[in-house]
Amino acid sequence: MYVCVCNAVTDCQIRQAYCEGACSMRLLRQKLGVAGCCGRCAPCARDLLVECRQERDRAEAIAAAEAPAAATA
Repeated sequence: MYVCVCNAVTDCQIRQAYCEGACSMRLLRQKLGVAGCCGRCAPCARDLLVECRQERDRAEAIAAAEAPAAATA
């Protein structure tokens, strides 16, 4: 879905940018131009960044929980 209509940026592009290191609104604006024009996309883009962080944290927690089990197996 389009998040930023002004710059034709989709949620997939924002998720990809996050994976490539754009983990703040400032970095996202520099990389994709999100929230650089009218700013209406900023809340949605910010929500996506939070969602990406939560997914990363969840994956890290699962990996940490599995790591001791893998070491003893």
